[in-house]
Amino acid sequence: MSSGIKVSSMAFAPTVYGKSARDITPSTAFLQALNHEHKRAERSGRPFVLVLISGDCFQNEGHLNLAPSVAMSVSSCKRETDSIGWYEQDLTLGVLLTEIGHVDNAKVELLIQKISSAVQQAVSPQEFRRLELAIHVLPHRSADSGHADDAGEVIYRDLYQKPWTKRHSDVLKRTVDIAGSCLFLLLLIPVFATIALLVKITSSGPVFFCHKRVGQYGRLFNFYKFRSMRINNDQTIHRNYVKELINGSKQAQQPNGFYKLMVDPRITPLGRILRRTSLDELPQFVNVLLGEMSLVGPRPPLPYEFDCYRAWHKRRVMEIKPGLTGLWQVHGRSRTTFDEMVRMDLRYARSQSLWLDLKIILQTPAAMFLGRGAN
Repeated sequence: MSSGIKVSSMAFAPTVYGKSARDITPSTAFLQALNHEHKRAERSGRPFVLVLISGDCFQNEGHLNLAPSVAMSVSSCKRETDSIGWYEQDLTLGVLLTEIGHVDNAKVELLIQKISSAVQQAVSPQEFRRLELAIHVLPHRSADSGHADDAGEVIYRDLYQKPWTKRHSDVLKRTVDIAGSCLFLLLLIPVFATIALLVKITSSGPVFFCHKRVGQYGRLFNFYKFRSMRINNDQTIHRNYVKELINGSKQAQQPNGFYKLMVDPRITPLGRILRRTSLDELPQFVNVLLGEMSLVGPRPPLPYEFDCYRAWHKRRVMEIKPGLTGLWQVHGRSRTTFDEMVRMDLRYARSQSLWLDLKIILQTPAAMFLGRGAN
């Protein structure tokens, strides 16, 4: 394989070629097909491959005729169910290879060789050295795809490339987050002081608890809470419970019908009250102010929880920024199964609006102090 070809290990989506650059499927349609195939693969677990071919010779108007030549040559080694189109308009060609079955290093290497050979037949040796080829396999089957990196924008391109209306909505949501978090932090100063004092005098250790959580696009951030557990505790019991819950094990359901660990020896007596009323979550207004969370959104998972997710579960943290409260907190909480919680989060991400956020915020105090489904 020529040194002019760069390969990475990931995956994505498609379209159709023709005799001229105008006949190659436009980027908009290509990304729509990619999004559809991505979601199908997340649910079915059957992988597909996205091949990306890019280089400055596509950007030079005098060489734009290279694109249809490359597309036509590559099409000779694809199946009828595969497709070719612009991943980035006039910049990067994409080849979508759907439902390719089991994928291992040998199959990826074979794909690289076949497509590399096809590209070499369409361009000169000088032009070939200016091209880059990347192979992406989706969905990932382990946690190595879980945390944000350069691959994230390829895998979840439909989320990164938002339409103007969505970007406008995000700006409005962020404005509300800043105003709301500042207001609540000021109003709750007496509550913060009281809880901090009670935590300090009832158990040894710091007032606040900070640990890593997984935010939007899989980015890790420091997550703040009032400490509700004893220090130096063993996380094994929670890790095992989370794994059973995500896998749908009946052992995860408690005798009272709750899907939450009800007997947790790590929690202090005061911590049980704080957790039942969700008062331990108040420091997360700082996370909201910093832009790591929103007032309304899915709850951010722990890294070891995220590592247990199936591909479609990961959408709940990729689709939208995590929040202090959300549909699950006010309507389901610990009485819902994990899959039901994920569906609620995805439903919120699809229908998010300022009005819906206000409704959820207004319903949150009752859910907190009535403790429905809380522990």
